[in-house]
Amino acid sequence: MTLSPQFLDELRARTLLSSLIGRTTKLQKAGREFRACCPFHNEKSPSFYVNDDKGFYHCFGCSAHGDAIRWLTDQQGLPFMDAVKELAQSAGMELPAMDPRAAEKAEAAKGLHEACADAATWFTDQLNGIAGSEARSILEKRGIKPETARAFALGYAPDSRGKLKDALKDYGDPLLIEAGLLISVEQKTPYDRFRGRLMIPIRDPRGRTVAFGGRIIGDGEPKYLNSPETPLFDKGRTLYNLDRAGPAARKSGRVLVVEGYMDVIALAQAGFEEAVAPLGTALTEAQLERLWRMSDVPILCLDGDSAGQKAAIRAAHRALPMLSPGRSLAFVTLPQGQDPDDLVRLKGPAAFEALLKTPDPLVDKLWTHELALEPLDTPEQKAGLKHRLNELAGHIVDANVKHEYIAEFRRRYDDLYTRKREPFRPFTPQPRGQRKPGQPWKAPPGPVGEGVKGVRAGGIDRILAKAVLAGLIRHPAEIARHMEVLGSLKMADGALGKLFEAVVDLAVEDMHSGKTLDSDGVLTILAASGFDIIAHDLLRADQLSCSFTQKDAEPARAREDLDEAIAILVARPEVDAALADATAEMQARYSNEAFERQIALVKEQQALDARLANLVQANEDARVFSAEGN
Repeated sequence: MTLSPQFLDELRARTLLSSLIGRTTKLQKAGREFRACCPFHNEKSPSFYVNDDKGFYHCFGCSAHGDAIRWLTDQQGLPFMDAVKELAQSAGMELPAMDPRAAEKAEAAKGLHEACADAATWFTDQLNGIAGSEARSILEKRGIKPETARAFALGYAPDSRGKLKDALKDYGDPLLIEAGLLISVEQKTPYDRFRGRLMIPIRDPRGRTVAFGGRIIGDGEPKYLNSPETPLFDKGRTLYNLDRAGPAARKSGRVLVVEGYMDVIALAQAGFEEAVAPLGTALTEAQLERLWRMSDVPILCLDGDSAGQKAAIRAAHRALPMLSPGRSLAFVTLPQGQDPDDLVRLKGPAAFEALLKTPDPLVDKLWTHELALEPLDTPEQKAGLKHRLNELAGHIVDANVKHEYIAEFRRRYDDLYTRKREPFRPFTPQPRGQRKPGQPWKAPPGPVGEGVKGVRAGGIDRILAKAVLAGLIRHPAEIARHMEVLGSLKMADGALGKLFEAVVDLAVEDMHSGKTLDSDGVLTILAASGFDIIAHDLLRADQLSCSFTQKDAEPARAREDLDEAIAILVARPEVDAALADATAEMQARYSNEAFERQIALVKEQQALDARLANLVQANEDARVFSAEGN
């Protein structure tokens, strides 16, 4: 069996070294690298580093150094061929056939790089010669400077069927066909593939020319023509300008993805050398993996037209199963009808840099796209949105990232459709005679819904007080935030009131001692004081269902809902007392003003009931959303 250098290079390129080493060695992120205590010698502080971009590991303590193959042979003791077989199986590559033809093929492949390099040189000579005047004119119109053209080795393929073939005749037609430079048609003489086109060499990560892209000069189709798949060129695994963008990305800390060759070239000329482009197709999984080796969050800068935005959402969907903590995508939407090339030429690099400062996260791109897919006027359409969001989150393999996406989609959905809560303003009884005749009364939020009828039947004060107490036990750190209000609040009599006083006392002692109690600590201390049964009873699942009474609720949402519940709990006695006074006044002496005041207070009670119902219903919706997401 003969393993060609090309095969081994591709094998290393398809292997993410940190993932391979991370199977047996605990790695820590250290900037663009990973570090660990060296597995080859005993040490207490990390001196062993793994660099995915360069594809090697190195220990500054014992000088151990190698690539993926060396890791398996040196660290795991595998024979060379067994190491290659294991990596090839993981990468989905087939080993070369075990016959003499494999050696012949490997020998022939050595000439493919040379043929492509010589073709690139020949195309460049044509661009700079008499025949290339029209192509040079196109570059000049697009603002491409001669030094930029040289840096990217731009060239020109004359409109001829045999000039390149004649120039490279020493390689022979079969090799030129295999390199993608000639087209072979049955019963016809092979002829040049690229004719009458501006030529753009495509290089591998090592800077070797492996293929070409050709842009038509003048009118014609296709506008761009790429080399076919060859032993050197796999379109789905190659990114244009990867060899130049890699070092630039390490320096700038970011990598940009644009649609085409000319966007990359124009951006590089404008100072953005960290740009790459897929080769006429949507981003593939292999291309995304290569991008993530360069940056944790590549920025996609696709055209502002419909095609560009469709490409962006396809990339977003393709990336979802591959997301992991810290690894995502970001998106820059260009002005309608403009691409990066247009933007830097018309408005300068500063305009493009300004867009890069505020890219949209992947979650924003997905949310905005789903929100705009169809009207959201009916319950069925709203349910469709919820279903699509859950389906998107379901594609994420990493459990932690999936959980966060479900929670974020739920929060946005709630913000969109849950009635916004008005900040509580305590009711102040209005002295008689101060309301002007005919002055309109401003109603509070709408009537109580069905979800709160059971609460009202059992007495809102006691049930809500139990829920708030459960929330304070679940989140004892919140007691200090509400100490002033809670200290003056008269709770229900009996065991509930005593438990409330005990919880507040615990928080006071906690503040004075400088300690921080958690929920389990509070329960332990309460149990020692004889409150274990009633405290655990409050935390039962069949009590009032609010986010702050649930064990696994989002902390931010629980805190917000607990604030609202305490505001309602404090306000209700004030409103009840004012209503009692108004009713007594009505019984003593009827007047229009007294009646109007009584009606306003009844509606104030209803508003408080509605706010409580909103709390309960929002938590039920959140649990349904979470269940659907799982």
